[in-house]
Amino acid sequence: MEHDFSKGSISRHIMMQAVPLMVAQILQLLYNVVDRIYIGHLPGEDGLALTGVGLVFPIVSIISGFTNLYGMGGAPLCSIDRGAGKMDEAERIMGNSAVLLFYTSLVVMTAVYVLKKPLLYMLGASDATYPYADSYLSIYLIGTVFAMLGTGMNNFITSQGFPKTAMCTTLLGAVINLILDPILIFGFDMGIEGAAIATVFAQFVSCVWVLRFLTGKKTILRLRKKYFKLEWPLVGKITALGMSGFIMQATNSVAQIACNAMLSIYGGDLYIGIMTILNSVREVLSMPVSGITNGSQPVLGFNYGAGEYERIRKGIRFMTLAGSVYTVAAWAVLVLFPKPFLALFTGNRQMIEAGVSSVHLYFAGFVFMLFQFSGQSVFVALGKSKNAVFFSLFRKVVIVLPLTILLPQIMADSVAGIFLAEPISNVIGGLACFGTMYVTVYRKLGAGPNIRKQPH
Repeated sequence: MEHDFSKGSISRHIMMQAVPLMVAQILQLLYNVVDRIYIGHLPGEDGLALTGVGLVFPIVSIISGFTNLYGMGGAPLCSIDRGAGKMDEAERIMGNSAVLLFYTSLVVMTAVYVLKKPLLYMLGASDATYPYADSYLSIYLIGTVFAMLGTGMNNFITSQGFPKTAMCTTLLGAVINLILDPILIFGFDMGIEGAAIATVFAQFVSCVWVLRFLTGKKTILRLRKKYFKLEWPLVGKITALGMSGFIMQATNSVAQIACNAMLSIYGGDLYIGIMTILNSVREVLSMPVSGITNGSQPVLGFNYGAGEYERIRKGIRFMTLAGSVYTVAAWAVLVLFPKPFLALFTGNRQMIEAGVSSVHLYFAGFVFMLFQFSGQSVFVALGKSKNAVFFSLFRKVVIVLPLTILLPQIMADSVAGIFLAEPISNVIGGLACFGTMYVTVYRKLGAGPNIRKQPH
């Protein structure tokens, strides 16, 4: 019953998947967020170290994008095949995903090392912040293989109905990171390099944990050597479905590059540092939403493979309602009490005071973000790759990127214009994504098997 999502309460199955996943994703953030908290409070740095780490975010997003491409591309397909009883096909998908993650991580790591200096300056580094960004990135890249394999293959643990085991993956890494950070950063006086070393070691341990489980006896689908040979039809299916997650992360990077570039012109290092904090706060607050929507994917995908269409409709309703309640509550707390969130990441009084108005602007459309997450998760769970890819591109490339460049040029307060691009995109992109999902998927699920006739 625990692993058969076609029986029992659909909302219970979603929460059984979502709660450990939420905890896991929050813990996953500790890899980077704890680093930022400690780095932001390094004595005598005046926020420059935190700004330098913030410049690395777009590169981390690109690495996460490739992780999503194969991890989140393969896991929903495994859920659908497992629901349909095609266990060998599901294991082939898992094996191919692992190989793709491994080789891509080597390519990405090498490419970023070669282009590191011009890339960081393109991302908005100044002569004052470049040394910090360079020090952190040079060490962080060593863990690319561990980060991609560990995080990417952890999706396959969740998709089989082992959310607690998947949670332990990130719990293990987060605890190691929490212990090592203060020891290396302050105890051994390694500063920003100590934070990066702690992160890489934590990623290594998490990766070993994931691979041991997927090759052990407790898993339903096993990672087998005979499926490590790439099968190009499967590679195409995995890549097509994972493209939405990849594009979401890649376009986040592009938008962040544009944002840092515009802030370097109109606001300087102070506001790049504030944006670093706001991105960190957004990641933390959006985790429960991501946990609920991502936790629903294996449940919805399994029921899709089993032909239980009304259960999928119930799951969509529950996911959207639960996410809506949370986002309204989180937005209210943040808007009413912005300073404690800012002070968590920096002791710089000027940065905190200037950041309050930025919080109000940047998070104005936070509630509508739920609709983007919800609609996107349904498309991915049911294998609707074209829809998922389109709305990943639509919000960041069609809305955020042009507004980030245009608004500071036409508004009296240029910095405010840069921060407004995000909430505007949340409103337009979120409503467009969810509305399309409702019309093209939710309503048609009531027609039973006819939903499968819709193009993917």
